[in-house]
Amino acid sequence: MDQPTVGILHPGSMGAAVAASAAINATEVLWCETGRSTASMERAARFGLTPVATMADLLDRSDIVISLCPPAAAEDLAHDVAAHRFAGVYVEANAINPERMQRIARLLEPDATVVDGGVVGSPPVRGKTPTLYLSGPADATVRIEALFAGTAVEAAVLGAEVGKASALKLAYASFQKTSRVLVALAVGMAHAHGVDQELLEVASRRTDSYLSEPQYVAKTAARAWRWGPELEEAADALAAAGLPPEMLRAAATTLSRWNDAKDNSELTLTDALDRLTHP
Repeated sequence: MDQPTVGILHPGSMGAAVAASAAINATEVLWCETGRSTASMERAARFGLTPVATMADLLDRSDIVISLCPPAAAEDLAHDVAAHRFAGVYVEANAINPERMQRIARLLEPDATVVDGGVVGSPPVRGKTPTLYLSGPADATVRIEALFAGTAVEAAVLGAEVGKASALKLAYASFQKTSRVLVALAVGMAHAHGVDQELLEVASRRTDSYLSEPQYVAKTAARAWRWGPELEEAADALAAAGLPPEMLRAAATTLSRWNDAKDNSELTLTDALDRLTHP
């Protein structure tokens, strides 16, 4: 199979690392630098991505486009791509609910072939190996599997139905991310009453419990700006399935207290708890 040219929209921490994995089996990986931050430019350069000046240039040259951006921007980005009548394979890999995924597919078809994607795991750097779950037309998912063959990203096809990959991603995220929020609340309550060490002793007896990893609360705070919208998407998916969404909406509201801690790698557990108490 010929090596395709790939476009990435837009190279955040996950998108840039996934794009770098794709570059192993691609002619080149393009990204549009216009309007992007200095951090994005530095990140794209570090991962060896090829800058282009305009979205039109990226779409004209790309056989495959991968969209990895904050969930709220997914549809606006898809509208931009649809306006250019992109005719390649469009991998919608954002953490969005299945109904939005299907809406995006209808928007881009029949010009583009749309593949539903969901990344489960950490960015593929420093030995991490996330899985990119795929669902959609068989010929297109085979191309995406080939794109990531032998890379740090494992591609796994769930079937032909668009929405399956998004559903799996949000089902996992709803557990994993909400569990981290519950840890923050439990540790915060214990800390307020001076029994946080005793709580950790209780938790240490259950080594499979997130509660035994309170140091992750600071990481949760730094990622809250991304995790909150994901949980809102998951809540919408629950509501669409006739299931109660309130728990995930509450978790998203809790995460919003940390929005100003965006990507703050210097945050400590104490800092995170203080911000949770006094947003």
